[in-house]
Amino acid sequence: MSDQPILEVKEVTKTFGGILALNRVSFDIHEGEILGIIGPNGSGKTTLINCITGFIKMTSGRVLYQGKDISGKPAHKIADMGVTRTFQIMRPYYSLPAYKNLVIPLFSPRAKRTGGWRGGGKLGDRNTVGIDILEEIGFERDSFVPYKLASTLPTGYLKRLELARCLALRPEMILCDEVFSGLSMGEIASMVPLIERLQMDGITLIMIEHRLRELFRVANRVMVLNFGEKLIEGTAEEVMASEKVKEAYFGSQEVEEVMSYA
Repeated sequence: MSDQPILEVKEVTKTFGGILALNRVSFDIHEGEILGIIGPNGSGKTTLINCITGFIKMTSGRVLYQGKDISGKPAHKIADMGVTRTFQIMRPYYSLPAYKNLVIPLFSPRAKRTGGWRGGGKLGDRNTVGIDILEEIGFERDSFVPYKLASTLPTGYLKRLELARCLALRPEMILCDEVFSGLSMGEIASMVPLIERLQMDGITLIMIEHRLRELFRVANRVMVLNFGEKLIEGTAEEVMASEKVKEAYFGSQEVEEVMSYA
């Protein structure tokens, strides 16, 4: 990991009318690191990702990516710099086959600049590159699944398709909004090695998750949000030992179970 943060979030605040959704949240992340973000429902996790990636404008604060101020830049400009994200509620092009969902980002300026995909396909043959990427993230190349309409795919494949659309842009950072949510234990078991492989490939990851045990397997650090404020940041063991975290999660059976394994 580099000594210099790849992303610096400085006192980001977001209000919706009179509601304070984020209150001066600050953190940084280094290249190749996985940072987990957890917190009860409504704690501001997705709002934070939306602010970082330009889907909503922050009320105040700054976000620096590779030393450049990206605060207030539109989402497509931030994606073009190499910062991509998945969505908690998947947003594929439902009327297109799975592999055609990747052909669209492969026409982006960033994909043209970076030139193809490490799986071996050439940029000029975007259909082949799309199938290459799908194979990388767990689609069976020789099956009919890559050619199925996205509207017919089960949740497990749609989650992978979200990641694949990010990878089509050759990103340096991916922000994942509950990538394990809605998956069976078997699907999660196959998704964890994929996340680990992305990290080994040098991609920096920020992961919002409610599946804490699975998140703690891959995250280098964890940050906890509650009512729009950062409670604590540290290793999984440090976070789960915090009385503030226990109070924020009071009544959550899953957290109690995770604590018993910590």
